[in-house]
Amino acid sequence: MIGYAMCGSFCTHAQSLTQLEALVQSGYDIQPIMSQIVYTTDTRFGKARDLITRVEELCGRSVIHTIVEAEPLGPRHPLDALIISPCTGNTLAKLSCGITDTAVCMAAKAHLRTDRPLVLALASNDALSANLKNIAALLSRKSVYFVPMVQDDPKGKPHSMVADFSRLGETLRDALSGVQVRKLIW
Repeated sequence: MIGYAMCGSFCTHAQSLTQLEALVQSGYDIQPIMSQIVYTTDTRFGKARDLITRVEELCGRSVIHTIVEAEPLGPRHPLDALIISPCTGNTLAKLSCGITDTAVCMAAKAHLRTDRPLVLALASNDALSANLKNIAALLSRKSVYFVPMVQDDPKGKPHSMVADFSRLGETLRDALSGVQVRKLIW
């Protein structure tokens, strides 16, 4: 089973959902996970309830959205891999520092106790500034794999990077084999 967690980069949810659908169509058994912000927040990109319904219908399972629900995803209920897509800069920083105050961070902490792959599809406006040190820390961590990233708007947002979501499936397959694909695309 693959865990699929979503954080609050709401503008990238459509891209993430396309990849989630592709994983389901490829035969992966998916356990959906959402941060409390994603689970409860309506935005200009859509209503929380609509997103929850779509994800639960795709996966055939209820969304895990609390710390208590996420904690058993380690040794008691192991996942083959955990994907965080999108992974915000906020979540990235928390993972780097070992903070577990959201369902997504708790799922990642519990999952990493089993040394199984954690795949991060980053979407962060400060990836090349405040969060660069957190990327570096996680790049050196065992079992953490990044979906290749690009600068999404080098002139307008020079510190921003976003995963090439179309490479999520490839990154997952490689991570399950212990291989990291190229992290950055220029």
